[in-house]
Amino acid sequence: MDVATVERLASPEGWSLLQALPDYDESTALQLQSRLRASGLDPDLVAAAMAQARLRARARDKFGDFAAGMLFTADGLEQATRLPVAARHALRFERAGVQLVHDLGCGLGADAMAFAALDLRVAAVDADPVTAAVAAVNLRHWPDARVTRGPAEDVDLPTGAAATRTGVWLDPARRAPGVGDVRGRTKRLFSLEEISPSWQEVQRYAANVPATGAKLSPAFPHAAIPKGAEAQWTSWHGEVLECAVWWGPLVEAAGRTAAVCTESTTAVVTEADATPGSEREPLDSIDALGGWLYEADRAVIRAGLTGALVAAVDGTELGPGLGYVTSGAAYDVGWAKRYRVRAAMPLSTKAVARWLREHGHDRVTIKKRGVTTDADLLRRQLKMTGRGKGGSEAVLVLTRVAGSQAAIVVEPA
Repeated sequence: MDVATVERLASPEGWSLLQALPDYDESTALQLQSRLRASGLDPDLVAAAMAQARLRARARDKFGDFAAGMLFTADGLEQATRLPVAARHALRFERAGVQLVHDLGCGLGADAMAFAALDLRVAAVDADPVTAAVAAVNLRHWPDARVTRGPAEDVDLPTGAAATRTGVWLDPARRAPGVGDVRGRTKRLFSLEEISPSWQEVQRYAANVPATGAKLSPAFPHAAIPKGAEAQWTSWHGEVLECAVWWGPLVEAAGRTAAVCTESTTAVVTEADATPGSEREPLDSIDALGGWLYEADRAVIRAGLTGALVAAVDGTELGPGLGYVTSGAAYDVGWAKRYRVRAAMPLSTKAVARWLREHGHDRVTIKKRGVTTDADLLRRQLKMTGRGKGGSEAVLVLTRVAGSQAAIVVEPA
């Protein structure tokens, strides 16, 4: 897609066509496209509108009903902030008393939309001309939001006292230009110095404008967190989406934090929550496993805060970085899954297969963390074919206890 196509889609003719299209259905898309062309519509406009219909269908998961009034690019949609998460970003700026947010590298404008929805003035910029044009369409409802095309580095930002009511939001590009795979997706960049703006440049923005935030990869290293800043790993229904780093008045709890989010709930875990549990030694023997096994949300694990789960359930971590905690009692922890332990043993294919057969199981779900065992190969070795022999399914957790591989049979609580 080019800028001219964006302009045609945003024109009265293009927008009317977009709004008249039915919900996208891959099985009937070609037939519909042919009918539209036969009706006299320009083939290029029809093709662009159908591409948008396909992207809008995918975008509903991130944007809900807002997707029907937006334009998208494939890469932009994949990288765009989920709208409820963008709303949490915007709340930080509002609470800090920021009045104008410079959104540097605005992408499709998801975060800018959230800023504008809280009546913050928005100055958004993106270096890619098509992306900037799409963002301008998506922000058309907010008169105090403007989008310009250009590199973030060229934006003239206030300093000193003039920066008091100003904020900066950065979403550095984490993909290399050009096609990277057979699906047309561009290659991901994982090095902090390869992203654009680079990590050094992001920190320079924060040094000049105290109210600065940056959306980074969930793989952001703990050692890179600047002194006094907050790095928050955020998950949505268990999937870790980002690590956002916050400076100055946007910091709510310095250090590492985790936000565990769904449509209806948000739980925030901090280093202060994790400190009591982090001081406890991990499990020293599989024989010491309690009657309950807890699995921390992945954002909590990424943030290195499993100690908070240890404290919450008065338990013991199975091993560093695994996210599994055992306890002798049942607790309800909103950001952790709870399982009842049925059996635990050193990982041995024969021993596990014998236990499963003796207890009437012919199917198995395997969860693994901290081991290199191939789950599919193990399933075949266990002969858990599940071919309707009247058996039931078991849940098998493969992990490490006291440095050795272990198999734990559990059932969800």
